[in-house]
Amino acid sequence: MNKMLALVCGLASAPGVALAGVQYHEVPVLDVEPIMATVEVVEPEERCWYEDVRQRPRDTASSATAPLVGALVGGAVGNAVGHNKRNKQIGAVVGAVLGGSIGHDIARRERARSGGVRKVRVVTQEVCKTHDRRRTEQRVTGYLVTYRYAGETYRARTDHRPGETIRVRVRVTPA
Repeated sequence: MNKMLALVCGLASAPGVALAGVQYHEVPVLDVEPIMATVEVVEPEERCWYEDVRQRPRDTASSATAPLVGALVGGAVGNAVGHNKRNKQIGAVVGAVLGGSIGHDIARRERARSGGVRKVRVVTQEVCKTHDRRRTEQRVTGYLVTYRYAGETYRARTDHRPGETIRVRVRVTPA
């Protein structure tokens, strides 16, 4: 039994020996032609430039700061004027409303005095945009290999370029 196993293993490793009807042979390559295809290549490309951008300062007239400060000051004054707890509460509310209104009026007057014109500042900024650059190019997608086996000429398509020989599988089946 061991002799039989050694014989089978030895035959399986020998080149060109038939095992289950399949043989492999190295055969000479006669010609190799690259197979070309046109493919579209998409590459992202970033373009940058400098441009002047107008920036306006924040509109202080629409800011709530002046009315809020006025309300706080008015509330504190109204609270200080009252004599008892109820009068202090009413004085604080009335003072806050009046103070907020006065703060709003002061901000509006300030805007009117400056003519309502806000200063505009020009700043140079870098602006970048990315777009796809498309182009076509020729690429090798495979090879058409011409080879000779048993006196006959054959052609096959391969993914890689072969050397001087190519390995072929020959399957032997009864006819």
